[in-house]
Amino acid sequence: MNASWDTLKILSDPTRLRLVALVSREELSVAELQEILGMGQSRISSQLALLRQAGLVSDRREGKKAFYSLSPGLGPRQRALLSAAADCVAELTVMAEDRDNLDRILQKRRRISEQYFNLIAGRLGRNYCPGRSWEAIGRLALRLVPSIDVADLGAGEGLLSQLLARNARQVWCIDNSPAMVAVGTELARKNELANLAYKLGDIERVPLPDGSVDLAILSQALHHAQHPQRAVEEAFRILRPSGQILVLDLAEHTFERARELYADLWLGFKESALHGFLRKAGFAQVEVTSAAKETVEPCFETLLASGLKPAA
Repeated sequence: MNASWDTLKILSDPTRLRLVALVSREELSVAELQEILGMGQSRISSQLALLRQAGLVSDRREGKKAFYSLSPGLGPRQRALLSAAADCVAELTVMAEDRDNLDRILQKRRRISEQYFNLIAGRLGRNYCPGRSWEAIGRLALRLVPSIDVADLGAGEGLLSQLLARNARQVWCIDNSPAMVAVGTELARKNELANLAYKLGDIERVPLPDGSVDLAILSQALHHAQHPQRAVEEAFRILRPSGQILVLDLAEHTFERARELYADLWLGFKESALHGFLRKAGFAQVEVTSAAKETVEPCFETLLASGLKPAA
């Protein structure tokens, strides 16, 4: 039977069409879809199963959670058909409510993350944080070149940047927590680091101009990003030609409590995933290696990824 005809039959159910419209905008968990649609888990799961069997959506497992998005294997014709179907009902009240609820869910995600970092501002240097080992940070620091412009993305209070600023020309610390920015700014003032500046902003929308830095660092920040690929692409944007990206982040793990304890959105990443983020963003000479592995349970492993922005 014609694939487009099968797709139309699948989309004839209002719930399935609403699900498609939502996951086409954002990758969402079953629990989040429940909250948006106001439906029970069994109903949503059964409809998602039908959409998955039809090849319209795919799922990704993060510990005990399953996240759903449009299938990456959809062809242009099927994508156009899904978009047209959603557009036809976009003005319905229920669809508008779904969009409002989705926006609220996304705001809730950001709020949870911000609350966590506001809570621990000023204590990061003394409290345990997975992957924040001096061994890993030292290996990153060894790759640095003095007298350059640096962007520390998702910097927190900027402990790493405090060290880099002693040799770098300019260091920008970007973080979405007002408390972290306030603490870091005060530390920079106390340490008389005039070339260290803090900006409130999102690592997926970095408040720096195109081609303004030589080095972009994402140190234990990527697993807090809503969309890691976008964060890497922003790093690419702000780098000058021949600039370098360095990413320190956790290897994929199964410690589910990290979501609650550390406000992690992602349970680490596979080496192949980090490599893919950098290559897709446009980086060349991409390398991903293991930087450190903790010996105490849950034995977090830290990966170091690097890449160069091609010369103009």
